[in-house]
Amino acid sequence: MRNNTILLLTAVAMLAFGCAGCNKKAQEASLSITPEAGTSYKQGQQVSVKLSYANDTKPDSIVYLVDSTRFASKMDSSAVSLKTDSISLGPRSITAKLYQGGKSQEISTNIVLLAPKAPEEYTFKIEKVYPHDTGSFTEGLLYHDGYLYESTGQPKHSKLMKINLETGKAVMQAKLDTQYFGEGSAIIGDKIIMLTYQDPRFLFVFDKNTFKLLNTMPYHVGVEGWGLCFDGKKLYTDDSTNRIWFLDKDTYRQTGFIDVYDDHGRIDSLNELEYIDGKLYANIWEKDIIVIIDPKTGAVTGRIDLTSLSAKKNLNGDVLNGIAYDKATGRIFLTGKYWDKLYQVKFVKK
Repeated sequence: MRNNTILLLTAVAMLAFGCAGCNKKAQEASLSITPEAGTSYKQGQQVSVKLSYANDTKPDSIVYLVDSTRFASKMDSSAVSLKTDSISLGPRSITAKLYQGGKSQEISTNIVLLAPKAPEEYTFKIEKVYPHDTGSFTEGLLYHDGYLYESTGQPKHSKLMKINLETGKAVMQAKLDTQYFGEGSAIIGDKIIMLTYQDPRFLFVFDKNTFKLLNTMPYHVGVEGWGLCFDGKKLYTDDSTNRIWFLDKDTYRQTGFIDVYDDHGRIDSLNELEYIDGKLYANIWEKDIIVIIDPKTGAVTGRIDLTSLSAKKNLNGDVLNGIAYDKATGRIFLTGKYWDKLYQVKFVKK
């Protein structure tokens, strides 16, 4: 008898709990929101957001949020408008919270915010050709005070070099320990910062004048260590995705990020980086393309087709990778992994 009573009480409790769950689901089911999840918009377009609910619902208020920021409120089911001019590109969550009688319900959707317009298309003109070391698996490329600085990858072959532009020969170099796969590099004052690729992931700090290793620290920003550049105030780095991270120039800690999109979608595999006249220039891994990126929004504003340049690579040459900028003269240098030449080029609109 006792066992039967326990079973009966358990069944009642489960029924009650189930009904409560049903009521909650029924309430949630009574809400719907537009736009449909995953809808794409271009930055600057206004998004019409509308919450629909049961006819017998009388809301005290409805609050709308994009991500966690409130942008509108209503007393009824009429649509509200979300302005996207200053919203970051990429996936954005939109939530409607309905308040009634001291209780609340909410429902969310999401949109994808794209670049406001198609990127301008560029080609290039070769102005001069220089030699390049065919043993260099180029990861980072810089020009400073009359010399090229190049960081290279591959275990047992990773190093940092100071190179005579005219001869392509290293006048100074620092080899990494054999377990490291070298990646991007940047110059900050009298220091050179260099990343490694995967485990073990580290950030190295070298003295620019002597190549003496000043500091080694664990590095965990992003998925992997890839490209690196400096705009005079902060570092930019990428990680194999479409994300570019901001790093503090003194602590090397992450301070923010942008996600890179053109007018059709995300641009993944961003690789070697260079900062030129207020824009970021990025190689795309395994593609003969450089994209020009607005560092404030992540929008791709330009696209440079380098297919014919890549076709000039030597027999054992690998992918296009390496962008260096001579700020004093405006010269731009490009090369690739194991290429035998480095090209001074000018970008030309199509």
